[in-house]
Amino acid sequence: MEQNMNTPDKPPYGILAVLIVGAFIAFLNNTLLNIALPSIMTDLKVEATTVQWLTTGFMLVSGVMIPLSAYLIQKYSVRNLFLTAMGLFTVGTIIAGLSHVFPLLLAGRMIQASGTAIMMPLLMNVMLVSFPIEKRGTAMGVFGLVLMFAPAIGPTLSGWLIEHYDWRMLFHFVTPIAATVLLLGFFLLKDKKEKVHMRLDFISLSLSSVGFGGLLYGFSSAGSKGWDSPHVYLTLAIGAVSLIVFILRQLRQDNPMLNFKIYKYPMFALSSVISMIVTMAMFSGMLLLPIYVQTIRGISPLDAGLMLLPGAIAMAIMSPITGRLFDKFGGRAMAVIGLTITLVTSYYFSKLSMETTYTQLIILYTVRMFGMSMVNMPVNTNGLNQLPARYYPHGTAMNNTMQQVSGAIGTALLVTVMSMRAETYGKELAASALKEAAAAGKAVTPAVQAELEQQIAMQAMLHGINDAFYVTVFLSFIALVLAFFIKRATQAEDTIGKKAPAKKHSHKLVNN
Repeated sequence: MEQNMNTPDKPPYGILAVLIVGAFIAFLNNTLLNIALPSIMTDLKVEATTVQWLTTGFMLVSGVMIPLSAYLIQKYSVRNLFLTAMGLFTVGTIIAGLSHVFPLLLAGRMIQASGTAIMMPLLMNVMLVSFPIEKRGTAMGVFGLVLMFAPAIGPTLSGWLIEHYDWRMLFHFVTPIAATVLLLGFFLLKDKKEKVHMRLDFISLSLSSVGFGGLLYGFSSAGSKGWDSPHVYLTLAIGAVSLIVFILRQLRQDNPMLNFKIYKYPMFALSSVISMIVTMAMFSGMLLLPIYVQTIRGISPLDAGLMLLPGAIAMAIMSPITGRLFDKFGGRAMAVIGLTITLVTSYYFSKLSMETTYTQLIILYTVRMFGMSMVNMPVNTNGLNQLPARYYPHGTAMNNTMQQVSGAIGTALLVTVMSMRAETYGKELAASALKEAAAAGKAVTPAVQAELEQQIAMQAMLHGINDAFYVTVFLSFIALVLAFFIKRATQAEDTIGKKAPAKKHSHKLVNN
């Protein structure tokens, strides 16, 4: 039985309000953690390639769970799905806040992810079916404004909490809010849904889990084990083969778990690719900058958070504006301008040095986020607008899956580039320093050697971060080229399930 996709006369503002508050808490939790990564590395004694699993692992679970969302949205009511999602998120937050070893913290994050992965596609689907296509850009813009408020306050709030309390306070702070939202959902959400008979394909679920999981784990492991390690390339090969089999299986099924047939709509396919690339580029700034400013430059967590604040505010302010501009001008002009800004600012971020000022970092990051605000929402909305209404759950599920997977792969790839290039630069700088000392006839005492090693480590990591940002320059250029092919989408006609009238004078359609 198909889900009813008719747009209501009046949007369900009460349901939307509860869903948006829940999504806001999930977004806030993610932005709180980025500033805390250096503190967690020090406290739990883990390296950058390990701590990045708090981000990659979160996205890995999301990438596995989100393909289920199209099935779940069609089978269960908004109320049941929201309560389940918010319940999982709350439990995960409590576990993470009580963790004193890294594996327990990672487990808490993954449980959080299983809840967030259900919540976001659910909210997007309710938004799509609640507003007509001509008002959808504005509605998505207002929705984006609410959600972008989380990144606006998250880093600064995180920096203040870490300076005054232990990093676990980040989770203790979120727990009572999440529990309150869960109770609000329990009492306020009253929607009902007819019983839908749908069967979950466990073979497809297994293939997608192994496929996405293998690729993400392979990319993440390359930073510590190297690309020539069998542990890396065998995992990548298994993941790639499983993913290919998964896609072929979905294409043959009448009711696939993740409907890849929606890629036959060109604007949706194009928007999906551009969005994936932009997501990879965006996470570079969120992950690499806190490491640079705190580990290399010694800037406090609070100042690091304040540095990201103007960029997040700019993105939040632009969200409703880009929604209105999209309704008026379409997605191509906005995507081209936004990606040009992203490309230029990414290039300047690849030139960071020990002399780069705090003001320069603020300006660069703010302008970069301003550019990105003009890309994701307009491009995604334009792609979804081309889909027939019955494909909305599949479209939102596919978009969220691809963004989570690309974000996780992008994070893993960029951290791997940073780590491997830093190691290479470290060896080169150490060899050069020893040659200079030998040529000058200077004796290298243990104290001098320790200071020298620390300086070399900082310089090597700086070069590694610059190289990782340079990868985002290349990615941004590809997205910019693709943006020129965007056209304003019109909803494709859905002819499946309809028959022509039997007689010329008949005014009724026969529904199968």
